[in-house]
Amino acid sequence: MGRGSSRRGRSDDPSRRQRPTRPGSSAGGPDAGLLGTIPTAALDLHGDHAREANRRVRDFLQTQARVAPGEVVHIVTGSGIGSPGGPVLRGQVGELLAHELSRLVDEYRLDLHRGGWLVRVRPR
Repeated sequence: MGRGSSRRGRSDDPSRRQRPTRPGSSAGGPDAGLLGTIPTAALDLHGDHAREANRRVRDFLQTQARVAPGEVVHIVTGSGIGSPGGPVLRGQVGELLAHELSRLVDEYRLDLHRGGWLVRVRPR
Protein backbone atom coordinates (compact mmCIF):
# COMPACT_ATOMS: atom_id res chain seq x y z
CA MET A 1 0.00 0.00 0.00
CA GLY A 2 1.20 3.52 -0.77
CA ARG A 3 1.67 6.30 1.74
CA GLY A 4 -1.61 7.28 3.36
CA SER A 5 -3.52 4.34 1.89
CA SER A 6 -3.78 2.31 5.10
CA ARG A 7 -6.37 3.06 7.76
CA ARG A 8 -6.21 2.73 11.50
CA GLY A 9 -8.86 0.47 12.94
CA ARG A 10 -11.37 -1.70 11.17
CA SER A 11 -14.59 -0.51 12.79
CA ASP A 12 -17.74 0.42 10.88
CA ASP A 13 -17.68 3.78 12.68
CA PRO A 14 -16.19 6.26 10.17
CA SER A 15 -14.66 8.27 13.01
CA ARG A 16 -12.45 5.24 13.65
CA ARG A 17 -11.42 4.81 10.00
CA GLN A 18 -8.96 7.65 9.91
CA ARG A 19 -5.88 7.75 7.83
CA PRO A 20 -2.68 8.16 9.78
CA THR A 21 -0.85 11.45 9.62
CA ARG A 22 2.32 11.68 7.58
CA PRO A 23 5.41 10.39 9.36
CA GLY A 24 7.28 13.22 11.02
CA SER A 25 4.48 15.74 10.59
CA SER A 26 4.52 16.58 14.29
CA ALA A 27 6.23 15.38 17.44
CA GLY A 28 2.93 15.54 19.35
CA GLY A 29 1.64 12.10 18.45
CA PRO A 30 0.07 10.45 15.42
CA ASP A 31 -2.84 12.90 15.08
CA ALA A 32 -1.07 16.09 16.17
CA GLY A 33 -0.30 17.01 12.54
CA LEU A 34 -3.93 17.79 11.77
CA LEU A 35 -4.86 19.02 15.24
CA GLY A 36 -1.91 21.38 15.29
CA THR A 37 -2.69 22.93 11.91
CA ILE A 38 -4.89 25.96 11.33
CA PRO A 39 -7.37 25.15 8.54
CA THR A 40 -7.16 27.37 5.47
CA ALA A 41 -10.89 27.01 4.74
CA ALA A 42 -14.02 25.76 6.47
CA LEU A 43 -17.41 24.44 5.44
CA ASP A 44 -20.23 24.69 8.00
CA LEU A 45 -23.00 22.15 7.46
CA HIS A 46 -25.16 23.16 10.44
CA GLY A 47 -28.80 23.01 9.42
CA ASP A 48 -28.18 21.11 6.17
CA HIS A 49 -30.17 18.02 5.28
CA ALA A 50 -28.23 14.90 4.28
CA ARG A 51 -28.54 15.32 0.50
CA GLU A 52 -27.55 19.00 0.57
CA ALA A 53 -24.62 18.26 2.91
CA ASN A 54 -23.31 15.56 0.54
CA ARG A 55 -23.40 17.95 -2.41
CA ARG A 56 -21.74 20.76 -0.48
CA VAL A 57 -18.94 18.52 0.83
CA ARG A 58 -18.24 17.21 -2.70
CA ASP A 59 -18.16 20.71 -4.17
CA PHE A 60 -16.03 22.05 -1.32
CA LEU A 61 -13.37 19.33 -1.54
CA GLN A 62 -13.24 19.45 -5.33
CA THR A 63 -12.65 23.20 -5.14
CA GLN A 64 -10.05 22.86 -2.38
CA ALA A 65 -8.23 20.17 -4.38
CA ARG A 66 -7.81 22.74 -7.17
CA VAL A 67 -6.97 25.84 -5.13
CA ALA A 68 -5.29 24.47 -1.98
CA PRO A 69 -3.79 21.00 -2.51
CA GLY A 70 -1.96 19.76 0.58
CA GLU A 71 -3.74 22.21 2.89
CA VAL A 72 -5.93 21.35 5.89
CA VAL A 73 -9.62 22.28 5.80
CA HIS A 74 -12.36 21.95 8.41
CA ILE A 75 -15.76 20.45 7.65
CA VAL A 76 -18.10 21.37 10.52
CA THR A 77 -20.95 18.90 10.97
CA GLY A 78 -22.00 19.73 14.51
CA SER A 79 -21.98 17.22 17.31
CA GLY A 80 -25.60 16.18 16.78
CA ILE A 81 -26.86 17.44 20.14
CA GLY A 82 -29.90 19.04 18.48
CA SER A 83 -30.68 16.09 16.22
CA PRO A 84 -33.31 13.58 17.29
CA GLY A 85 -31.54 10.23 17.42
CA GLY A 86 -28.05 11.77 17.58
CA PRO A 87 -25.55 12.93 14.98
CA VAL A 88 -26.24 12.16 11.33
CA LEU A 89 -23.93 14.37 9.30
CA ARG A 90 -20.75 13.44 11.18
CA GLY A 91 -20.99 9.78 10.15
CA GLN A 92 -22.21 10.62 6.67
CA VAL A 93 -19.26 12.95 6.02
CA GLY A 94 -16.88 10.34 7.44
CA GLU A 95 -18.24 7.82 4.93
CA LEU A 96 -17.75 10.28 2.05
CA LEU A 97 -14.14 10.93 3.12
CA ALA A 98 -13.40 7.22 3.49
CA HIS A 99 -14.93 6.12 0.20
CA GLU A 100 -16.31 8.37 -2.52
CA LEU A 101 -14.00 11.33 -1.90
CA SER A 102 -10.90 9.38 -0.82
CA ARG A 103 -9.13 10.35 -4.05
CA LEU A 104 -9.21 13.99 -2.88
CA VAL A 105 -8.17 13.28 0.73
CA ASP A 106 -4.67 12.70 2.05
CA GLU A 107 -5.67 12.29 5.72
CA TYR A 108 -8.55 13.15 8.02
CA ARG A 109 -9.71 12.91 11.63
CA LEU A 110 -12.43 14.19 13.90
CA ASP A 111 -11.70 17.56 15.44
CA LEU A 112 -11.15 17.85 19.20
CA HIS A 113 -14.83 18.41 19.96
CA ARG A 114 -16.05 15.68 17.57
CA GLY A 115 -18.20 18.30 15.83
CA GLY A 116 -16.44 18.16 12.49
CA TRP A 117 -13.61 16.77 10.41
CA LEU A 118 -10.12 18.10 9.82
CA VAL A 119 -9.08 17.08 6.33
CA ARG A 120 -5.76 17.41 4.54
CA VAL A 121 -6.52 17.74 0.84
CA ARG A 122 -4.40 15.40 -1.27
CA PRO A 123 -1.40 17.20 -2.76
CA ARG A 124 -1.06 17.16 -6.54
